[in-house]
Amino acid sequence: MKRNKHLAMAMMAAGLATGISAGPATAQDAFDLDALVTAAKQEKPINIYDSTGKIVEMAENFSAKYGLKATGMKVSANSQLEMIIRESQASNVQGDVVLITDAPAALAQLLPEKFVENYLPGDMTSKIPAQFQKPLAISTNANVWAYNTEAYDKCPIANIWELTEPKWKGKIAMVDPLTKGNYTDWFNQLEAHGNDKVAAAYKAHFGKELETEEKSAAAAWIKALAQNAPLATDGDDPVAEAVGAPGQKEPFLGLLSSAKFRDNADKGYKLGICTDLDPWVGWSYIKLGLIASKTQSPNTARLFIHYVLTEEGIAPQMKDGKLPTNTDIKMPEDEPSGLLKVADKLFDYDSSTGLNDFDRREEWQDFWRVNYTK
Repeated sequence: MKRNKHLAMAMMAAGLATGISAGPATAQDAFDLDALVTAAKQEKPINIYDSTGKIVEMAENFSAKYGLKATGMKVSANSQLEMIIRESQASNVQGDVVLITDAPAALAQLLPEKFVENYLPGDMTSKIPAQFQKPLAISTNANVWAYNTEAYDKCPIANIWELTEPKWKGKIAMVDPLTKGNYTDWFNQLEAHGNDKVAAAYKAHFGKELETEEKSAAAAWIKALAQNAPLATDGDDPVAEAVGAPGQKEPFLGLLSSAKFRDNADKGYKLGICTDLDPWVGWSYIKLGLIASKTQSPNTARLFIHYVLTEEGIAPQMKDGKLPTNTDIKMPEDEPSGLLKVADKLFDYDSSTGLNDFDRREEWQDFWRVNYTK
């Protein structure tokens, strides 16, 4: 896929809502990298929160490049929120930079209360599409439907409604939507922006119009999926194992992060993307890069934000299928999942309803809880 085609997909994926407070208007400020480095060297070391362990390597690379001290800390999105709020309220900031995939919560809780600030380096304004700037998104990430390539010549399903049929009862693995906010966000996004395609997929598979007592085709599909007894896990690692571990006669189908395809090389797994799944092979979400408003090292924090917007800075995460928002950066050809080949088949996140996603999380959790069958 050409880069401009990928960019078009990515821009659609993060059409961020306007009218949200996003910190000081720094985007047009003159940018002097050398001056920023000099100022940073007068400050204390920083910590960076991110939900991927790759942040440790990124912080080490940053430290070596600039002669500064930065520590990367793997912290779940849920924990990030609690820590950022409590640290700010106590005026005891430990996480100076936060790279967070929970965009709705950031829009609803962090930015309006000024716990964090948005910062876009002046030399990046022409490289980062406007849709990614307020607040700053550093990458788009994806969860995809996967199968075991050792057990099957190709993905054994071609339509998402097959996941609701008796054949796959108890044989689907996915992260528990009660533990991860972006899964209930996905439910809400399906109803708000994907309902017609969910209904069309039903007709394509069953040969008749969907009739349901639920309020939408999306809700009907989510209910049917929940009632088909999926294996609900506490993270992507158990999903990757259930789907991709070699030597299985009847492996699970699964929904997992594209980052887990590195396990094919690291653990001998046999993960493959369901590339022809109707109507989508998976769904995308965004990762924001924000700075704690009360950080004691604002220049070092800004320098790190600049760093992760460069190819050198984001490279460790690109290997996991994370798509950078900087349009100058090219994805590596050897990215394990092959996500770029199907990026235009992802259900793209639309932040125009991001606040509604946040407001309805509990409602969707209750809907899943009521219908979930073990």
